[in-house]
Amino acid sequence: MRAVLQRVSFGKVSVDDEVVASIGKGLVILLGVGSEDTIAKAEVLAEKCAQLRIFEDDAGKMNLSLLDVGGEAIVVSQFTLYADTSRGRRPSFVYAGKPEIAEPLVDVFTAKLRKLGVTTGQGVFGAHMMVELCNDGPVTILLEG
Repeated sequence: MRAVLQRVSFGKVSVDDEVVASIGKGLVILLGVGSEDTIAKAEVLAEKCAQLRIFEDDAGKMNLSLLDVGGEAIVVSQFTLYADTSRGRRPSFVYAGKPEIAEPLVDVFTAKLRKLGVTTGQGVFGAHMMVELCNDGPVTILLEG
């Protein structure tokens, strides 16, 4: 499982010109599910996202987590995080989890964030989404689990 965390001052996801999720300060999380991923991996990665200290404290140091700052999150499924570009010019996605595996694991990941106390919105699995955000910092971190 792979997650690209973007620390944002705001973010929103739209499908067919309709906003399906929006947040203020927090994280936009692009989440890729691999073919070998499990519920346990999804839950551990969600905990890491909620607890990763990437928000600034009063001294300007990245010392606070999403939970510490009361931030929100949007989870956007992103199978392209498993693109294999090692050969040729067209990416292969053979390592990405099939929809019947990936969609439930995205839901598990999102549910775990909510259980931890993070107000969490979600994109629409498999839809063509428009993601807007203001990356704060910029801070962008890649996590694998």
